[in-house]
Amino acid sequence: MEVILLERIARLGQLGDTVRVRDGYARNYLLPTGRALRANDANRARFEAQKAQLVARNEERKSEAQSIAEQLNGKRFVIVRSAGETGQLYGSVSARDIAELVRAEGYAINRNAVELNLPIKAIGLHTVAIVLHPEVESRIELNIARSQDEAERQARGETLTSADAIYGRDEDEDLADEDAEGEEDEAETESDDARA
Repeated sequence: MEVILLERIARLGQLGDTVRVRDGYARNYLLPTGRALRANDANRARFEAQKAQLVARNEERKSEAQSIAEQLNGKRFVIVRSAGETGQLYGSVSARDIAELVRAEGYAINRNAVELNLPIKAIGLHTVAIVLHPEVESRIELNIARSQDEAERQARGETLTSADAIYGRDEDEDLADEDAEGEEDEAETESDDARA
């Protein structure tokens, strides 16, 4: 089916382009959402009459999206989830989860704006694209961790061993363990000296 695009659609065309798409895509998505019109003489005339208005509306949406993208670009969000020793999440982080997290911070986006091909299934730092308008994209960073402490350590770039992440060991405990080992070595040396 041939349609006239009423807005820019990625990998399809620009506003005003006449493109051939599959019938189901046109009937189920492009036409009902107002992104396209069937390509016939009446709709071509209608498009030409409304072209200036459509271009102005597109520019307005684009400028709104750019203002949100400037605020959102490079922002870091922390997600705390349960995970196994290897860092595999017991669930996953989906586009819906990310959209809800960003909305909770006060940004108006929907889950379709989150460009995530597969759900995230591992802890760590992940960069995710947010498409606010067909011509405006922003990137956010997700810090997925087992705890807030682990998220802070990941943000600083520290590498975590699986045991440290699970049991919440920190540097003070490591120093205490080293002191205890040093005292044990001294005690063994003294007992060896006493025997001799």
